[in-house]
Amino acid sequence: MSLPEHLIIPDWPAPFSVKALQTTRAGGISSPPYDSLNLGDHVGDAPLAVERNRILLNRLLPSEPVWLKQTHGTVVVSADTANCLPQADACIARHRAAVCVVMTADCLPILLCDTQGSVVGVAHAGWRGLAAGVIEATVQAMETAPENTMAWLGPAISQDEFEVGDEVRAAFLAKQPQAASAFIPGQNGKWYADLYALARLRLNALGIRRIHGGDSCTYRERDRYFSYRRDGATGRMGTFIWLE
Repeated sequence: MSLPEHLIIPDWPAPFSVKALQTTRAGGISSPPYDSLNLGDHVGDAPLAVERNRILLNRLLPSEPVWLKQTHGTVVVSADTANCLPQADACIARHRAAVCVVMTADCLPILLCDTQGSVVGVAHAGWRGLAAGVIEATVQAMETAPENTMAWLGPAISQDEFEVGDEVRAAFLAKQPQAASAFIPGQNGKWYADLYALARLRLNALGIRRIHGGDSCTYRERDRYFSYRRDGATGRMGTFIWLE
């Protein structure tokens, strides 16, 4: 698949039948502060601009993606049968050309597939969804054996820029005491949370060891990524996956 330079092909050893792409903030027509490839229709951008940006992406996809109404929860839907705008934070597909997508702007997008190339999934993992079990719910819906499952961690906010309250740390430690290793103390009872490390811990707990990606920072890489924590009013990037 030939893609424009502003789009990212995830670097992971997925089967040839598994296709995926990650957008950046470049390559669209939206005006500041949504410049320029904003895919979110819920952030205050001009609806026509969002529609045109999505059309630009659709030209590279085998079908219209199943856009989700994300709620920071753990609901998983199937792109094979989903209706328009389901309220969910993860999507899986077994049918060829059914396109799954989540949108992010600091939260962690996670791609999943099996080594046979028979099922794919994507999860929107902000701290709330991650703590509540969105990864576990997605893997369960995929019905894949851990040893046959791999993951790619897309662009998210880095630990150095992600300051959270003690209640966030407590939510993770209540489910997984070893999550303490993913937090470093800040000032006034605050903590710096590592979303990538927290996701790896959850994946490892499921027996998934093939984990790739996880080396970006949406907050720092201003020219490349949208960041809600940095900018407030901003666009959304898309993380797409499907079977060819």
